[in-house]
Amino acid sequence: MKIILFQPEIPQNTGNIARTCSVTQAGLMLVRPFSFSLSSRFVKRAGLDYWDDVKVEEIEDLEEYLQTTTHPFYFFSSKVEKSYTDVKYEEDSLLIFGNETSGLPSTFIERWPDRFVTIPMKKKGRCLNLSNSVAIAIYEVLRQQK
Repeated sequence: MKIILFQPEIPQNTGNIARTCSVTQAGLMLVRPFSFSLSSRFVKRAGLDYWDDVKVEEIEDLEEYLQTTTHPFYFFSSKVEKSYTDVKYEEDSLLIFGNETSGLPSTFIERWPDRFVTIPMKKKGRCLNLSNSVAIAIYEVLRQQK
């Protein structure tokens, strides 16, 4: 399983996600640009010493990457109705999350509408914190894989 963060903006979230990836053995892919340096003290502090246990990749173009991958992939968004629990995830699934302020570009939902899922929340509520959303998704995949 691999977590993909599309142009993340808050270093503390990315650090927390790296920590979750470490303890669950998930990979982490970051799509450029992101608004901080991976050497930022905020990223390192949030990820503590877990960074050494995470395979981190950086890419420039998510759409191009997804066109060539053989792995099943799913986008997480607050703007769709299909629940994340309605999907049967495979062990090598890619879980894709948008950035903290603008989410994912509409071009992805236009191209792959059947690959979008949501974590249920109250109507008209703001979104969950990104690192919390990633943790919920990772543990659903792990639950399904037992």
